[in-house]
Amino acid sequence: MNNTDKLYERRKKSVPNALGIFNPSSIQSAKGALIVDADGRELIDFAGGIGVNNAGHGVSEIIEAIKAQADKFIHASFNVSIYEQYLDLTEKLCELLPHGESTKAMLTLSGAESIENAIKIARAVTGKSGILCFDGSFHGRTMMAMTLTSNVKYKEGAGPYAPEVYRLEYPYYKPSMSSRMTQDEFDDLMIMKLHKTFSSIVSVTQTAAILLELVQGEGGFTVASKKYVQYLRKFCTENQILLIFDEVQSGFGRTGKWAAYEHYGVTPDLSTWAKSMGGGMPIGAVIGKQEIMDAVKPGLIGGTYLGNPMSCVASLASIQYMQRNNINAAGEKVGRVVRNKFNAWQAKYPQNITDVRGLGAMLAIELSHPTSGQPDGASAKTIVEKCLEKGLIVITSGTYGNCIRILSPLFIEDHLLERGLNLLEEAINETLG
Repeated sequence: MNNTDKLYERRKKSVPNALGIFNPSSIQSAKGALIVDADGRELIDFAGGIGVNNAGHGVSEIIEAIKAQADKFIHASFNVSIYEQYLDLTEKLCELLPHGESTKAMLTLSGAESIENAIKIARAVTGKSGILCFDGSFHGRTMMAMTLTSNVKYKEGAGPYAPEVYRLEYPYYKPSMSSRMTQDEFDDLMIMKLHKTFSSIVSVTQTAAILLELVQGEGGFTVASKKYVQYLRKFCTENQILLIFDEVQSGFGRTGKWAAYEHYGVTPDLSTWAKSMGGGMPIGAVIGKQEIMDAVKPGLIGGTYLGNPMSCVASLASIQYMQRNNINAAGEKVGRVVRNKFNAWQAKYPQNITDVRGLGAMLAIELSHPTSGQPDGASAKTIVEKCLEKGLIVITSGTYGNCIRILSPLFIEDHLLERGLNLLEEAINETLG
């Protein structure tokens, strides 16, 4: 039994089985896009800690910032003793991601916590309770976030769920639809369904917010229609409904821009962040228009650990590192390389790889059974296992676990990106060929 196997044996004795295993790998050290596992084996990282390590592992500036802060103080609670590390970060976020003429931000510990607070803000400010979300969405595992999440595997048996949550069909136009309708016809159909929801399911007068992932993370990297999103912005403004974008997985260069919403020419009222915002440390944020953020009564939002100084300095160092090295250009470059490979694989296996989708470097392939057309999660799982044997960490996504997604560090060296894609191609050929 090797060291990795021993770790998983130890896990069985003290860790609940309910904590999922997305990839049966291990780690003892990491640098850039390489992980060294418990057995000393080098693995190329295409999972990025589930989208956390856009800047890569072991960034010296982040490490030094954490060390320096540890010598000063580790915790105080921002509500008790104010500190500049929190303000340095919120000022940078407001500068980097402006929401209208004036912007404010609050810090959290995670993406789920960002979602929870965004919903509290929306309901408190509007005085309304209804929240609309979408099929295929994932927003976290806390109570409201779990309710908003679409996939039942993340919440089965954990109800009753939070009330006043309604679900819309996600506006993703799949190329295979082209024989039945054009993109414009599809967009018009989705807009019609939006209006139907407000006439038969919930009233606009009762709706506080509409929450949307512009690129669905766990949902399989589906991308929202631009026409629909732009219409949604107009509709929300006209009906005093807050528009919230969940950028937890799509932010900080992953789509080739700081925010996925920059691709749409649309600014949300509120947005939620985490993952690569922290450079590996646990931190998130809710960013919003000043008039909305300031309309919340004191005490409604906050928490003991929110904006922990260690995480704040790590986040600021990570953002500055990404700025200096042009993370968005890196995201565009990785995206071009990966998409070209994916397109070639789809051309080779058109009956198995039924979609190539995503935005920037946030890309996935969808696997289906060639005869039935049903989602092929089994092949996806086999590919993940074969990749690990070959020295590549990759994870799945999608409601049926039938999508292979790429979440590598964006500053990955060219040869490692090419090597990782070649290993993935080998695994695909062995599984599908």
